[in-house]
Amino acid sequence: MNISNIDEIRFELSSSSEIALSVSLAVMMFAVALSLKLEHFRFFKENPKVYFTGVISQIIFLPALTVILCYLTNPHPSVALGMILISCCPGGNVSNLLSMFGRANTALSISLTATSSLAAAFITPLSIIFWCGLYSPTQNLLSEITFDKLNFLFNTFLILALPLLIGVSLLYLFPKFAKKIYNSVSLISAICLLLIIVFAFIEYFEVFLQIGISIIVLIIVHNTLAFLLGYISGLTINASKASARSLTFEIGIQNSGLGIVILLTQLDGIGGAGIVAGLWGIWHIIAGLILVGFFRWKDSYV
Repeated sequence: MNISNIDEIRFELSSSSEIALSVSLAVMMFAVALSLKLEHFRFFKENPKVYFTGVISQIIFLPALTVILCYLTNPHPSVALGMILISCCPGGNVSNLLSMFGRANTALSISLTATSSLAAAFITPLSIIFWCGLYSPTQNLLSEITFDKLNFLFNTFLILALPLLIGVSLLYLFPKFAKKIYNSVSLISAICLLLIIVFAFIEYFEVFLQIGISIIVLIIVHNTLAFLLGYISGLTINASKASARSLTFEIGIQNSGLGIVILLTQLDGIGGAGIVAGLWGIWHIIAGLILVGFFRWKDSYV
């Protein structure tokens, strides 16, 4: 398969598989809602400067940086779509684990993950449309697949916001019941996320081998810039070492599973975007573990 055909590749799903993925994503968002606690947002009052720096960096600065990188590197339109799609996704729970292992401010990391996950149901679809519109190749690509913005917003609302609202309502009205089912729902959610990433990688392994290698360098650069954005954001506001590390992990780790589901169910499974989302899901964990090792090594010499 020639690299020039990457924009024409489609990761196609049967209607039953598409429904299954949508249900899986709805379960994930429901689990997110059940996990929310007021203490997760305590940094809103305790340290608003570092909290809002993380939120703004995640929602605005990272997608903006991604669009700039697209203009500088001029990737295939579908690859650019994948880069923008990933940058618009919220941080994942993996960032909380990496923050803990990397001796960062884990409480801050959890606060930022909770905030971005909550906001994702409403902001992510709008962000994808907005930032893709600022890069003409992706805008043209979406027009070629007859991308319906209103239909996209409506569908993503159903599978993102609606389960979140139901979960929050359940948590508020029936807290004991919500607490009782939380572990089961979160386990199902984690399994769904893992299966989505593994499924995408195995199902299209040959495509990754043929085309992914040529894109991996761009993904590494993109992810490295995301980590740097988080760390520099922390330095800019004179955050503590632990908080700067949390911002680093939070901005550098994105929920690629969410990106894959949105791509497969709402964006025609466009090839280059799928490769970016799949490879990012693997690489950001590797890069995050490297950072953990570096931070711990650095601490040992202080």
